[in-house]
Amino acid sequence: MPGYGFFFDPTYILVIIGMLISMAASAYVNSTFKKYDNVRSRHNVTGTQAAQFILTNQQINNVGVQGIAGNLTDNYNAGTKMLSLSEATAQSTSVAAIGVAAHECGHAVQDAKNYFPLRLRAAIVPVANIGSTISIPLILIGVLLRGSLLINLGLIAFSLAFIFQLVTLPVEFDASRRALAILGEGGLLTEEELPMARKVLTAAALTYVAAAISTLLQLLRLVILFGNNNRRN
Repeated sequence: MPGYGFFFDPTYILVIIGMLISMAASAYVNSTFKKYDNVRSRHNVTGTQAAQFILTNQQINNVGVQGIAGNLTDNYNAGTKMLSLSEATAQSTSVAAIGVAAHECGHAVQDAKNYFPLRLRAAIVPVANIGSTISIPLILIGVLLRGSLLINLGLIAFSLAFIFQLVTLPVEFDASRRALAILGEGGLLTEEELPMARKVLTAAALTYVAAAISTLLQLLRLVILFGNNNRRN
């Protein structure tokens, strides 16, 4: 094992960089949402009404819409066919709220059209969750037992989390693309409001990019920390 401790070593700068990137992305999406949450849509529809209109317009009749607690906790569950809108989105008539609601509808459209990256992400979720849980224990046990196989398995397990983040990117960007197209074609937002919604959705997408970069930096740190030990074994 390297001469410095696992939790106190120069490579920890990679984790710090990842945290800073994630924090910056989170701050940006929150500030962007707040800015355009103060802009009332000209057509005065709520996030819930927008979602219901989009689902009907896209002939999706098997998806429910419900409100959930929290701020920007909006999500679409393909398993339960339920679109959940947070308090900041459901009853708000802001451009930001309508954009977020439309984005989640974009996932429902992906589901209805069997969009492959969405299916792939759903298939990866359980494996990625298990991988992220057992990766560090496998690596540490491998170091203690001087077992390169366990170290390699641990690194592979952790890399599954990064693969999940990569697969998530096209899913999220495509959902936003679909959302903006639907908003424009359906007339829910005006030509002046569409660029505002685009800024909100772009800011939200950047949080997924930041998560992928952060995970990659953590994986790189593990390779640096334990790669030499692995080769010596």
